[in-house]
Amino acid sequence: MTAIAETSEPGIRTDPQGRPAKRRPRIGARARSGLIVGYLILIGLALIYIYPFIVSISASFKTDAEATQSPLGLIPETITFAAYERLFGDVPFARWAGNTVFVTVIVTIGRVFFDSLAGYALSRLQFRGRTVVFVAFIAVLSVPGVVLLIPRFLILQQLGLYDSYAGMIIPLLSTAAGVFIMKQFFDSIPGSIEEAARIDGAGTFRVFWTIVLPMARPALVTLFILSFQGSWNELGHFIVSRQSPELNTLTTGVASLVSGQLGSGNQFPLQLAAAVLMTIPVAVLFFIFQRRIMNTTAGAEKG
Repeated sequence: MTAIAETSEPGIRTDPQGRPAKRRPRIGARARSGLIVGYLILIGLALIYIYPFIVSISASFKTDAEATQSPLGLIPETITFAAYERLFGDVPFARWAGNTVFVTVIVTIGRVFFDSLAGYALSRLQFRGRTVVFVAFIAVLSVPGVVLLIPRFLILQQLGLYDSYAGMIIPLLSTAAGVFIMKQFFDSIPGSIEEAARIDGAGTFRVFWTIVLPMARPALVTLFILSFQGSWNELGHFIVSRQSPELNTLTTGVASLVSGQLGSGNQFPLQLAAAVLMTIPVAVLFFIFQRRIMNTTAGAEKG
């Protein structure tokens, strides 16, 4: 017996239960052409976005002369690994990477913890000036980061933290954007979920740590990715918080290559090889967690 049979009336098809079979809606010619145009536009935008990165990869395998003469060529005439050999020979790239990993790991963990703690406090605790504090966080979000660099430099000098790991890490341990994200997520979680734990005698921190925080996994993943990317690619703060070459991160190190501090000539292959290598960890992180990056209210809706 076939899944779809003809009825007594010609031209009408039914399923095994005798119900009229559903027909797939046909896409009209205009809708199909519009869909094709939309895909072509998206492909074009994707190529425009990816093209500079492809040029960077290609140029990192060129000689200095070829990179100067044909900077936008995608296929090197002579493939050479000289730029990568220089990165791990003449340039302290490994030290830069080590400093970046050290700072990024601490800053990421600190941001996830402190931003979550502050967001929960603003969402659940009732204290005088709570609204003023939240408005202050919103105001900070509207201030360009470059405006705060000089005051941050002066504060680090006064506290004796300038040119140290502490000066590079402590000011980045919390951000207004992270606090805002976590507060908005905690606001979407019903307060009744915490009542049972409070009746059992659990304190505020225990309720936060054992009940509310596990429910905030979507927001935590989002905050983790944004914190990792932000601290890994941070440049302005590292410029004003340190001076010693031993404290260079990947961003400040590559900036010194671009400024010509480590040699003469344009050094395009060397600069782009460093840029390609420092992009890999962030790209891998986004590839792994691409399905976990979601609206921060999703977890509350599921809860």
